[in-house]
Parts: sequence; structure tokens; C-alpha cells
Amino acid sequence: MYELGAAFSGIEVEEGTNLLVEGPPMSGKRDLGFQILADGVQNGEGAIVVTTKDGADRVVTDFADAAGVADATVGVVDCVTKQQGMGDRRESDLVRYASSPNDLTGIGIELSELLRALYEQRNVTRNRILLHSLSTLLMYSDLQTVFRFMHVFTGRVQSADALGVFVVDSTAHDEQTVSTLKQLFDGVISVEEHDEGFRTRLLGVGDDDAWREL
Repeated sequence: MYELGAAFSGIEVEEGTNLLVEGPPMSGKRDLGFQILADGVQNGEGAIVVTTKDGADRVVTDFADAAGVADATVGVVDCVTKQQGMGDRRESDLVRYASSPNDLTGIGIELSELLRALYEQRNVTRNRILLHSLSTLLMYSDLQTVFRFMHVFTGRVQSADALGVFVVDSTAHDEQTVSTLKQLFDGVISVEEHDEGFRTRLLGVGDDDAWREL
């Protein structure tokens, strides 16, 4: 079982679970994903972020802040740096580079390499994986292509007994697109504006679907 951290205190999900985090822009969806991964790091689990919006350096820094420790270990598949022409970046055990968010094959390969590295070099057998964000993938590829890729991706999470967390900007797509993507996931974490802040709830898995303040 995987605990989901402070935002969903007391809620656990089965190994191999895939969760979609949906909500409007600037609602803290990425930070919520980081917190779910950070909860695992604190318990000796592996954490991998597939990033289509921010470079690896920023992801590592922001994740360390979310985890509350300066040297939090996180693997990163960076789909941004090479596309932006920011120079050659040398890959390391925990930082890999795909050529762009359109390089779906490359993303899958680099994810597999990180999982292998965590297992062989750090003896990590339980992993939490965050993809931020599906909306960027949909900017570069059509829905059918992204759906096929995500079908493979979520299957890989399931076969590895990992926990997958996938972020989408709900207001950036029509209702049919989001509904189609939801078919791939075991549960949905919804984030919405509430009073002067945001609240969230988990649907589809767990026994508690109450709204919680973020």
C-alpha cells in the first residue's frame, strides 16, 4: 500500500495505482504531486518526475523544498532542456533527457532507465512517479497518440507495483478529452478553487471522498 501524504492523511492505495490530478492552472497541482512523492522518499521509496514544463535543475530544487530536506533524492526525465537549446547536458544516474515532449518513445526509454538505476544502484523496489503534465503532451501530439502512450505508461506503473501520479490542466481541454483520459486511471484527485484558496478530494479509490483544504 502507498500512503498519499499530508493532503490525504490516512488514505492508502494499492500498489500499481495510477491517479490523475485535475484542476485549473496555478492551483498547486504540481506541488500536490511533489508532496505525494516526497511522502514516499521519507520512507525510503524512489521518486521520479517526468517533466514537460520545467528543467531538471528547477525540478530538483522545488522537490527538495516539498520534501523538506536539502538533499532529497529524485530521478528526473527532463523533456524541456534539449528542446529549448540550453546546451548539452550530461546525463547522470538520476537525470535523463528526452529530446522534447513530443518524444514519447524517448520518454518511455528514459523512464525505464531510471527505474533500472534506482533498483540496481540503490536497491529501490518501490517507486512513485509523477508526470507533469499531460496538457503539454496534448499540445504536441493528438489525443489518440497520447492515449496510446499513457496506456503503456500506466501499464508500466502497474506492472512495477509503483504509484503513478499524472497532472492535467482541466480548463485547457474540452470535457470529452479529459473524460477519455480518465479511462486510464484508477482514481482522480480533483483540485478546485474554494473561498480564498483551493481544496481537493480523491475519487475512485480509498474510502474517503471528502473535500480537504490545500
